[in-house]
Amino acid sequence: MRVHVLQHVDFEGLGCIEAWLENRHATVTFTRFLESVSLPNLDEVDFIIALGGPMSVNDEDQFPWLADEKRFLAKAIQENKIVLGICLGCQLIASALEAKVYPNREKEIGWFPVHLQQKTATSLVFPGTMEVFHWHSDTFDLPKGARLLASSIACRNQAFQIGRRVIGLQFHLEMTPKSMATMLKNGRHELLTHRFIQSERQIRCAPAISYKIINDFMGKVLEYLMHSYS
Repeated sequence: MRVHVLQHVDFEGLGCIEAWLENRHATVTFTRFLESVSLPNLDEVDFIIALGGPMSVNDEDQFPWLADEKRFLAKAIQENKIVLGICLGCQLIASALEAKVYPNREKEIGWFPVHLQQKTATSLVFPGTMEVFHWHSDTFDLPKGARLLASSIACRNQAFQIGRRVIGLQFHLEMTPKSMATMLKNGRHELLTHRFIQSERQIRCAPAISYKIINDFMGKVLEYLMHSYS
């Protein structure tokens, strides 16, 4: 499988997804937008992973490549490529499909549960409740044809699916202790006192089982998408 990763900042990477791809001998290429805005021909790609980042999808004046990225994602979905969006990447999918992205009523940073919203015979099935890691201030309207998969108290639209090949996750299942340390180093200025913002100490104190749970479920998400390829 040929996987192309859309990376927006150096401190939000693949996390546990990297080992999953290596174990399956995937060919992995990158567009790192702060270094280059070059995007591949879609004929050369099977699976696209759009990662997170601190910018908004609406910041095209500051980051002109966002417009190109959204067009790329829209075309990839139209051509039935597999697409996974994480946090900003999830919002980019929504925006690429002409859904509105805007500030959420609550900023959400830390370990908080999401809850299953919809279950069908063909959809990705979330646990009834699962604690995951969040770091976002924006939310989005569901794109046309999307099924809502999960919600949290602070933010209704947390995960969605379109068909069998497109999944958006507002939260971070890919986090590892190493990637968490990098995220905190670059974003601790956002950890202000708020009911849905945990302290750095609270975030760092998450036990190993918390990472195992989210990483295992990320593996299930990837296997689900991979199944549609095979």
